[in-house]
Amino acid sequence: MSQPTARETTPEALPRSDLIGSLAVLFAAACWGTSGLFVKWIAADTEITALALAFWRDLATFLVLLSGLALLRRSWLRVRRADLRWFVAMGASLGAFHVFWNLAVFLNGVAVATVQQAAMPAIVAVVAWLIWRESLSWSKIVAILLTFMGTVLVSGLNVLGQAELSLGGLLVGLGTPATYAAWTLLGKKVRERYNPVTALTYAFAFGALVLLPLQFFTPQPFPVSSSALLRFSGLIIVATIIPFSIYTFALGRLPASVVSILAMSEIAFVVVYAHFLLDERLTASQILGAGLVVVGVLLLSWFRWKKRTNIESVHSDPTLKTGP
Repeated sequence: MSQPTARETTPEALPRSDLIGSLAVLFAAACWGTSGLFVKWIAADTEITALALAFWRDLATFLVLLSGLALLRRSWLRVRRADLRWFVAMGASLGAFHVFWNLAVFLNGVAVATVQQAAMPAIVAVVAWLIWRESLSWSKIVAILLTFMGTVLVSGLNVLGQAELSLGGLLVGLGTPATYAAWTLLGKKVRERYNPVTALTYAFAFGALVLLPLQFFTPQPFPVSSSALLRFSGLIIVATIIPFSIYTFALGRLPASVVSILAMSEIAFVVVYAHFLLDERLTASQILGAGLVVVGVLLLSWFRWKKRTNIESVHSDPTLKTGP
């Protein structure tokens, strides 16, 4: 078994790693929050289905990443044959998530689909606890509950009570957070050996392959206007490549359960963007919901900082150390 690196064992490095990882996830969430803006602008320029947009988004992202690595770091394209199965699984879960998300929006509506997706941190926390023995502390549980309640409030306080979910809508709604969680957990596994760009290149490649057969059953957006192409470029760069790369990077520095909870801050960013850029008015309950999401994220970060500080104190104070 390989020995931990100095960065992993020194107490000074632990808080710094946590801080960098946390800021990375929050920045990724801020970028992901622009996705809805770009999608809305693209839809205003051209007629495109959610399924077709998901496929072209995955395919274009893969081609951009592949071209960049081929020109700058060709060695990063080499992966071990034994690890290829993890890339296939990661890409398949990413493509499946896009399919489930689109179907959830079609069957249940955006508000209900958003609430259903918010179950993802709980799934990640439980699975990571079972597989990798990540701690399932009270701070994580409280953070999960706060972010989930905040998501419900942002989406509409009575949205679940008004929704009439069919059996298909319920099953699709369960598939959305499950596939999102699978992508996060598999990304954590891949990041043990490979850098974020390599992981994403193969993930989007297999994600596009999963969505390819479905394109024969949905209209394609051709021809495309120049303004739509420009906005599509923004969707690829700002709302896809940058946040996915940073999120995958953070998976190498933080537990998967922590990353998944921090990612829910995207909801608060979306609320702010919608208010200032789309002139969408916010109700008091939506503002409260966004605040709960922020509190859940800050609470989790504070507990982790406090825990790391206690560890550092033990290392720096000889009287607190145990053993001979």
